[in-house]
Amino acid sequence: MASVKALEILAPGALTTVQDRGRFGFGQYGVPPSGAVDRFSLRVGNLLVGNREDEACLEITVIGPKIIALTDTAIAITGADLQPMINNTPLGMWRTHLLRKDDLLSFKAPRSGCRAYLAVGGGINIPDIMGSKSTNIAAGFGGLEGRPLRKGDVLYSDSPARYLNTKSRSFNSANTPLYAKEQRLRVIFGPQDNHFPTQAKEIFLNSAFKVTPQSDRTGIRLGGPRIEAEKGLKESIISEGVVPGTIQIPGDAQPIIILGETVTGGYRKIATVISADLHLVGQLKPGDTVHFCSVSLDKAYRAVREMEEMIQRFKKEVGTA
Repeated sequence: MASVKALEILAPGALTTVQDRGRFGFGQYGVPPSGAVDRFSLRVGNLLVGNREDEACLEITVIGPKIIALTDTAIAITGADLQPMINNTPLGMWRTHLLRKDDLLSFKAPRSGCRAYLAVGGGINIPDIMGSKSTNIAAGFGGLEGRPLRKGDVLYSDSPARYLNTKSRSFNSANTPLYAKEQRLRVIFGPQDNHFPTQAKEIFLNSAFKVTPQSDRTGIRLGGPRIEAEKGLKESIISEGVVPGTIQIPGDAQPIIILGETVTGGYRKIATVISADLHLVGQLKPGDTVHFCSVSLDKAYRAVREMEEMIQRFKKEVGTA
């Protein structure tokens, strides 16, 4: 397929990176998955513009970029509502739009959520590294030169004209996530929940925690009541593997929800956010409130099956299943 200049970055926003579903199978070498923090939004965005659901998109954090179209291009914006606009006209979320050559895409201000995803018909043409296009900022590889986008960057797409016929697609508004300022997250206790007394686990489940400004793609740091481990235990444990959604309790007794930029941790893990709620974790921003709710493993499986069935139904609707 012909690679075409599709978009030029006029202003990068607060943090805009290239991300896909992630880089897997290299944790033993210390390489984290990276990838979209809200994979549900990335997957739906790609399907809206006719891509494979694991194609790379732009992950846009809080303050959006300004982007000019270099050719006619199909786009969709999912995830956080940062009030996108084309030529200063408001743009609908979770649906496909056409950017005509020289159109200006911009974002007004965050209305809900933290991270928006810009999918481009034909994808983003950059090399795979370890099977993924995702940007690992800390290690400086993947994405575009291993860094956030900056002014003057040009993004290429494969034959974007082939995807212009997706312009009528939209995702059912009844299925779009709600990124409330007060969010309930379902968890399964473990693997070190036995290191915490019953009272600590009750505090964990019955308290409100605030998202602190010390949060990023590595983890969401929370502030609230102290979650104290059993007396006499050391502050840390031997480092072991962690997955996105792991909730660590470090020495300050304040929870940290691990995201996709680390593979090991040396603090006790009281619980793990279920897979079906990870996209909500990715939309938390400083000042938001979090409540935890314990569910069974069966309910966690059921929730992720329901999410996957929703994706499959949408794939059939747009003819890509």
